[in-house]
Amino acid sequence: MKNQNLYLTGIIAAALMSSCSVTQKLNDKPYVYIQKENREQKNWKLVWQDDFNGSEIDSTKWSRIPKGESDWNRHMSTSDAVFRMEGGKLFLLGINNPDTKNDPRLFITGGIWSKNKFAFQYGRIEIRAKLGSAQGAWPAMWMLAELDKYGKYPMNGELDIMEHLNYDKIIYQTTHSHYTLNLGQKDNPPHGGTAAVEAGEYNIYGLSWYPDKIVFQLNGKDTFTYPRKEGVDPTQWPYDQPFFILIDQQLGGNWVGKVDQNQLPVEMEIDWVKVYQ
Repeated sequence: MKNQNLYLTGIIAAALMSSCSVTQKLNDKPYVYIQKENREQKNWKLVWQDDFNGSEIDSTKWSRIPKGESDWNRHMSTSDAVFRMEGGKLFLLGINNPDTKNDPRLFITGGIWSKNKFAFQYGRIEIRAKLGSAQGAWPAMWMLAELDKYGKYPMNGELDIMEHLNYDKIIYQTTHSHYTLNLGQKDNPPHGGTAAVEAGEYNIYGLSWYPDKIVFQLNGKDTFTYPRKEGVDPTQWPYDQPFFILIDQQLGGNWVGKVDQNQLPVEMEIDWVKVYQ
């Protein structure tokens, strides 16, 4: 009976796969785009984008990231003070808190995510943006699992398309997972790399995601590859499920260091986001 059920499941899955020309979507989550098998062997097509040409953030694609308890989201705010749409660009700000009476945090930051609105499995994401620099500034573009297939963080992994610290002339491009964090396997294979960048200029930060590898990119050039490995703990590759997008102007934390409030405001300027499959 078990084998028969597996056989029927395989038939249904095959039928769903063959019915899609570019992507397949989960019936109960139509915003999730699953790339058709072997699609990466062909020319990819644009399947989702935002050019930020409106006067407000498109709420069908993004939500403002709320405050959390981790270093990265401890200072997140949904206040209009940390968001601006202007000239076809989205500005995400880190500012000194203008209302410490109602919110005791000394500074607040803006960020957006596509959680519960758009997620994809395999394909290419590109984000054209200009980064601001300040002591304690930590702008990031990254991805987390939409469906929590393997449990709570870090079991489902994390893909950091770009992280920039302070006034650095490099960006960090990294994968995190149970395998790298809890098992300490950061070199089998290497789980991250860096790339030289002029942060204050427009750059295209990207990632191409395949069933057997993740290729990080900067301005269309490959910078670092994280391969799927055989013969290691299976938690090395949780990247077989849909991920959503996060873009945020973070401030402070153990990694980036103390914030110099005299250098605020700082902002990240987003021109567009594009996803191909």
